[in-house]
Amino acid sequence: MRQIIFDTETTGIDPVKGHRVIEIGCVEVIDRTITDNYFHVYINPDRDIDPGALSVHGLTVDFLSDKPRFKSVVNDFIEFIKDAELIAHNASFDVKFINNELSMVGFESLISYCSKIIDSLDHARKLRPGKRNSLDALCDFYNISNKDRVLHGALLDAKLLANVWLSMTRGQDELIINNKSNMYLGNNKHNNDFYINLPVLKATIKEQKEHDKYIEELRKNNKNIIW
Repeated sequence: MRQIIFDTETTGIDPVKGHRVIEIGCVEVIDRTITDNYFHVYINPDRDIDPGALSVHGLTVDFLSDKPRFKSVVNDFIEFIKDAELIAHNASFDVKFINNELSMVGFESLISYCSKIIDSLDHARKLRPGKRNSLDALCDFYNISNKDRVLHGALLDAKLLANVWLSMTRGQDELIINNKSNMYLGNNKHNNDFYINLPVLKATIKEQKEHDKYIEELRKNNKNIIW
């Protein structure tokens, strides 16, 4: 199975108001293994960047002035994602921007070129209802190092999300995982052949009290129990 984890950076928050994509980052995952194959490009938006967006990603108009326009990279982008499952965090945001760019150069919508689009944020909310499920929060929860993430960047965020996605979707029967699928960012400091990165689920106060009550009942009913 081929999956593409992707992210974008933009000039603002709404393509209807003329905002554009300025960076695309894609990471390839094949059969739950992150490969060395990726797609990354900066894009000249031919417009100013909102101050709020600039504070998030730090990409300036001067930096982007000599970068290609979207129409020059669209074929390479489509070829890279073709027929794969696409996964993005808060996917509706990225998809609406990519669809706008595709429409402007005469292409069909994104779903026409891939097999499926998955929102990892929606998946995280189902797993962790009521919890913070930003990319940073999920990196903390799954013990994935994001120390280099001072500013948002499409390729860096896609790499982080790839590791988060593999951690979120891991079956409990997969107790041993090849470290290539989990340690793509190089945060495994050991040379073990395998690496286990399972979340620690702590008992609630109510569960602890119920456990203590159960142990006390065992003591009363069988004084010969050896602990």
